[in-house]
Amino acid sequence: MTRKSSLALGLMSTIAVLAMSQDFPDTNPGITLTVEGSYLQESIDLMLIRQQSRTESREMKFQALKHIKTAIDQGITGGEVLSALEYMALEGTVNKTVYNNRIRNNYPDIRGKVAAYLGDLGSSDAQKILLKMIQAEYEPMILTEVVKSLTKLGINNNNETVRLITKRLNAFDVLLPDNLFALAALEAYETFAYQPGGKLDASTVQVIQRISEGRYHGIIRERAKELLTRLHRYSPTHRPEDITG
Repeated sequence: MTRKSSLALGLMSTIAVLAMSQDFPDTNPGITLTVEGSYLQESIDLMLIRQQSRTESREMKFQALKHIKTAIDQGITGGEVLSALEYMALEGTVNKTVYNNRIRNNYPDIRGKVAAYLGDLGSSDAQKILLKMIQAEYEPMILTEVVKSLTKLGINNNNETVRLITKRLNAFDVLLPDNLFALAALEAYETFAYQPGGKLDASTVQVIQRISEGRYHGIIRERAKELLTRLHRYSPTHRPEDITG
């Protein structure tokens, strides 16, 4: 841990101890948090999220993710939570710290967790961060989590989500086909195709066709063939809920 990180962590620990001493006096160890105390604790937690997410330490970033998970469970999804997720989502790809020609802040495991948490936020702001990730990310494992979260959010304004998924999937299909990434993409395509007004463009249908015939596991190829069949059967005169498997 760097000296700067150590100082920041020490400061945060001191503030946390002071806050706890105010809300939990020794004279009454059974006291409960007041509204003001709860607000103070929330503010401290958000400060911890901000500080820990921006350190160079992987361990501190995991601590930030634990605080973020707690915040999301409590319905806190904006502000520092969103800012910290965006910061960690783009570390090592868009925002790089290079030392001796080596990227020092490349944490794929952190980015994978971030992608999953963004899917839990359920907001257009989270979707925008995920779209940045899918354009910058190069790890298929993380791209799989990104696509899963985009599917969970279900936002596809002007077909932007589908278009970017297809663009990245095309690149991997040519160079390094990945079964899990392809499967996540197929599930996303089906979800977005059956939304009201949903429609897959020609390039997306082509990549599905290539998956059905390409260097993928047999289960993945069959999944692509099934989706092509369902898309072929779909017409504007049918509602998505009327389509049977």
